[in-house]
Amino acid sequence: MDMDFIFTKKSLIATVGSPYYENDTCILFCGDTLIMQRKIQHSLFNAIITSPPYNIGKEYENVKPIDDYIDWSVQWATDASNLLVPNGSLLLNLGYVSMGEQGRAVPLPYLLWDKIPLFLNQEIVWNYSAGVACKNYLSPRNEKILWYIRDSKNYTFNLDAIRDPNVKYPNSKRNGKLRVNTLGKNPSDVWEIAKVTTGQNRSSEERTPHPCQFPTDLVDRLVLGFTNAGDIVYDPFMGSGSTFESCIKNGRYCVGFEIKPEYCEIAKKRIQKLTHSQLSLSLEQEDLLHESI
Repeated sequence: MDMDFIFTKKSLIATVGSPYYENDTCILFCGDTLIMQRKIQHSLFNAIITSPPYNIGKEYENVKPIDDYIDWSVQWATDASNLLVPNGSLLLNLGYVSMGEQGRAVPLPYLLWDKIPLFLNQEIVWNYSAGVACKNYLSPRNEKILWYIRDSKNYTFNLDAIRDPNVKYPNSKRNGKLRVNTLGKNPSDVWEIAKVTTGQNRSSEERTPHPCQFPTDLVDRLVLGFTNAGDIVYDPFMGSGSTFESCIKNGRYCVGFEIKPEYCEIAKKRIQKLTHSQLSLSLEQEDLLHESI
């Protein structure tokens, strides 16, 4: 286990309290993020990757007046930003909200982007195909990810790890040399990634009982592109544990808060299943190695 993560775990347990679950790669606390993260006294995290409640009436939400929701969002995001290391990033996934007579589907980033005390480096558009079909207006098929950084000149961006292999002219040359990177092109700021679907004959393989699940394909790209191996990632709204799963798969450590015990249990079982699967695979590979010798 990385010494930085050992220090982080000890520091968090000393200040926040006993975790709901922990292992060598992650630590999960069950409680209110707004209360619990204010107990942390140090800048511990290389990145924050999260998808908070959208204030649209899901079973895990208490819908607030929009001004109260914005105030709450600014509070948690400001407190969380203070926990980033100097070259840290916040990757914030947000959707839409109805605002009565003002708008049907107002993108939350429009209401929040300049109220978070970090530098907004870029907006990423997450495009997906599944969703509600509408008759009187266009069917919504995107959400936003706001990429914030603490230092506009010093931050992590691993282009090679997330290059797009779908190059239109891979053999294009100039002066006899290939014009394109063999790993692929720089992906655009529009990402086509499937949502986690539900329903008979269409449910995603990773589907859990959580009603609004963060797809691991999306988290994988954020983890690989905006953090380094061995980094510590923080998710203030862990939900079903997608950020945990992605971090474990990709060699990062992860800290998460989740207010609902039933979702903590889903995340715990998901982590345990993945860890057991990885251990079994490692033992199989070890056996094959011994057989070859």
